[in-house]
Amino acid sequence: MEISADFRAGYVALVGRPNVGKSTLLNQLLKFKLSIVTRKPQTTRKRILGILSEKNYQIIFTDTPGLIAPHYNLQNIMMTYLKSAVKDADVLVYLADVDRSQQDFTEVDQQALAFEKPVILALNKVDLLPRDQLLPLMEHYQKQYKFEAIVPISALKNDGVDILLKEVVARLPLNPPYFPLDQVTDQQERFFVAEIIREKIFNFYGEEIPYSCHVQIETFNQRKGKKDYISAIIYVDQVSQKGILIGKKGLALKRVGAAARIDIEAFLDRPVFLELYVKVLEGWRKNPMKLKSLGY
Repeated sequence: MEISADFRAGYVALVGRPNVGKSTLLNQLLKFKLSIVTRKPQTTRKRILGILSEKNYQIIFTDTPGLIAPHYNLQNIMMTYLKSAVKDADVLVYLADVDRSQQDFTEVDQQALAFEKPVILALNKVDLLPRDQLLPLMEHYQKQYKFEAIVPISALKNDGVDILLKEVVARLPLNPPYFPLDQVTDQQERFFVAEIIREKIFNFYGEEIPYSCHVQIETFNQRKGKKDYISAIIYVDQVSQKGILIGKKGLALKRVGAAARIDIEAFLDRPVFLELYVKVLEGWRKNPMKLKSLGY
């Protein structure tokens, strides 16, 4: 395919507070599920690149962890990922949830937007907001920061996302594509398999367990004429969490495995045999060496 002289390409970081819909928006933009989505905040831990290529542009979206004031080493690392994504971006899309309409920008938000680059505000979940409140809300945010554009959207319902996309493309630099036009991410299959397992843990357990778990793929074998064999270790932070995760007679862990296998097979488009193991790595979220050993 011949690349035109007016082709645009660049990096776009999706930033915002936890649980405002960044991953949902990325999935809508790409038209398939790349980032895991749960109702719990801080689901995203690492930078996830999603590549959208069309005839005249290529956008490398970065889904980032939610903006927080970190309290332990894992959260410090998550914020390092976020700051790196913001620094590398050509355009920033700041997502705000209309349910938190009176939230003023804190020091954390200001630091994230401190770079000299265009910032577009995406006001998400506007389907939940009475129409007469939208304009005052937009004016409220315009006073908080000099956004280049404010776009009301509903990422879940795919409303206004096309308008947001046009605003982003208009601010991309003239560049040839950075990646092959048929590439959709920079991550390998095993990364997404681990993320799917982690998503089920977030969905099936309470507040403590999901944040204390790390999923690591140990074996990923494609077998001719047989199901792919995948084994994964779920590391927990404390001994007491292992029993909760496994459940009575292993039923809780089996539930995670069964649900994850369905989504993994849909993602890979082939049958798999999935085995899950649980191990204790005490204090891994706070220990720099243990975090490094887990790939953070």
